[in-house]
Amino acid sequence: MTTSSSVHLTPDTMAASSPGDDSVQAAAQSPRIAIESVQPSLEHGRFAAKAIAGEPVTVSAVIFADGHDVLAAAVNWCDDQDQCRREPMHLVRPLGKDIWETTFIPHRVGRHTFVIEAWWDVFGTYRDELFKKHQAGVPVSLELEEGRRLVTAAAERSEGELRDTLEEIHERFQACHSDGERVGVMLDTRTAQAMHAADARPHLARSEAAYPLEVERRAAQFGSWYELFPRSETDDPNRHGTFDDVHKRLPMIRDMGFDVLYFPPIHPVGRAHRKGRNNTLQAGPDDPGSPYAIGSEEGGHDAIHPELGTREDFRNLVKAAAEHGLEIALDFAIQCSPDHPWLKEHPGWFSWRPDGSLRYAENPPKKYQDIVNVDFYAEDSVPSLWLTLRDVVQGWVDEGVKIFRVDNPHTKPLPFWEWLIADIRSRDPGVLFLAEAFTRPAMMKRLGKIGFNMSYTYFTWRNTKGELTEYLTELNESPMRECYRPNFFVNTPDINPYFLQSSGRPGFLIRAALATMGSGLWGMYSGFELCEGEPVPGKEEYLDSEKYEIKPRDYTAPGNITYEITQLNRIRRENRALQTHLGIAFYPVHNDRLLYFGKRTDDLGNFILVMVNLDPFEAQEGPFELPLWEFDLPDDAALHVEDLMSGHRWTWHGKWQSMRLEPWHLPFAIWRIHPVR
Repeated sequence: MTTSSSVHLTPDTMAASSPGDDSVQAAAQSPRIAIESVQPSLEHGRFAAKAIAGEPVTVSAVIFADGHDVLAAAVNWCDDQDQCRREPMHLVRPLGKDIWETTFIPHRVGRHTFVIEAWWDVFGTYRDELFKKHQAGVPVSLELEEGRRLVTAAAERSEGELRDTLEEIHERFQACHSDGERVGVMLDTRTAQAMHAADARPHLARSEAAYPLEVERRAAQFGSWYELFPRSETDDPNRHGTFDDVHKRLPMIRDMGFDVLYFPPIHPVGRAHRKGRNNTLQAGPDDPGSPYAIGSEEGGHDAIHPELGTREDFRNLVKAAAEHGLEIALDFAIQCSPDHPWLKEHPGWFSWRPDGSLRYAENPPKKYQDIVNVDFYAEDSVPSLWLTLRDVVQGWVDEGVKIFRVDNPHTKPLPFWEWLIADIRSRDPGVLFLAEAFTRPAMMKRLGKIGFNMSYTYFTWRNTKGELTEYLTELNESPMRECYRPNFFVNTPDINPYFLQSSGRPGFLIRAALATMGSGLWGMYSGFELCEGEPVPGKEEYLDSEKYEIKPRDYTAPGNITYEITQLNRIRRENRALQTHLGIAFYPVHNDRLLYFGKRTDDLGNFILVMVNLDPFEAQEGPFELPLWEFDLPDDAALHVEDLMSGHRWTWHGKWQSMRLEPWHLPFAIWRIHPVR
């Protein structure tokens, strides 16, 4: 029988090994601790996951090693000023999954990074074994001597107050009169804390990457958007509205509870191939044209349409909006009218057809003869076009605009957006970008990964219980939750959803409730509050579209839903659980036309239940289950309830309740619940 002794490899002993043993030495120096499945992360740190300043960030990883020794782990995180902090991680129950977790709260807006470290917790392993042996009545004299030596070694490598603490612990240990007292010293919490602080961290392993985290201001996650055409803020369709006219609407928009006032392009509109009413190819002499046909002899993307006012008028509007608690958001649409100054100054930025004509924009079967696109990779475009577009955005940032809705970003190069957004945010990390992208899922996610703070969504076309449940669930799961913030616009100047074309006032209330309760970000285009929905027959487009004409409105017209929108926005502001799309849970209700879900804060202090009748024509009712288990309550427990639309209060007793929602009255209900104490 052959026996062998255990040899501990050190750098010196390995260096003395045979030159042919390099692979063994490399293997012996490899980490013994595995750090896997790090979250939040996107493509192993290639892109930054999203976070909000002042909100907890939960970091988790699967961490394990050979054997049964106790491990320790921590997250080291740094902000954009290289101020670094350390947060211990803990093992999540059930223990067998090896999931470690911690939270930290970043307070600065900007790029952060975090690294996970794990190591052999020698004293933790020792305490675990000592406790088990002592509990089992096994003699532990030798183990206590081992512990004493661990404390002595820790004191020797420590300094200052920590060394004093460890020496005092050693003195207490030495003064003990029995092994039982000595065990008490070694298992004392104060001893464990001091030994953790003095840990030599053997077999230290680090995560493969320093994971980036983009910390953004709260408006990137929570906000209510209102879109209007400034030129329509007039009482006469023959008189072009101005920035001064918009001032009159600010109190009404504020009082409805909106945070962001968003304008389509405010730049000069081209004359060449200008579109007429209802998108006709021939414009009349007084037709204003589409604001997306940007550029004329009066200027381009850095200029203001003369009929809207002067640059000073715009500055005054930005200031006045801020005084009403509103941020102005501008549209960044890169396309140009054939009259845009760039075509004369930089013809090499554009695509030309073999006959010498410009290639205008198309989205078959749609044609946009009044628009031409730049070519980002034309010989003359790099870097001058890219830098010019960057300077356009920076110019409006300098005017006080910190939010941009970007038109069709998925039709422009991804490297351009990744560069531009990073460049702008390197000077002002508070600038936000909303992607107006209705395209393939992979592209939608990629835009979020490369820097867009929020995005338009498929919500517009999700109407049934199954569709809404599936989509909202997807938004709450990885990788969407790390890279994509949905802005639930209920309508846009380009999209008159089929659901709204025939559902009347109840349909508008249904979509408003779903948007405001389903996401922290939502938006509406003016006219929604008036239940405007007359379509071009057979199309998701508005008849007499405001894109091609000036459209005054009476916002107090009978049948409006201004009051309900105001209430919904108030409820959002007053309930923190509703200020994100995350954390949604769907609960049982026995009716396929009723959608029933809840949102809550982590401490359950704010718990909201929402039920929506998805049928705009018929009353729907059915039994539904109260989530008593969320509060660790039995099935016969009671909950206090407040109807947040009416203010009525009562108490529910028992798990099952019943509800009837009538679309002609109010097709939704919103309840705040808490246990009866």
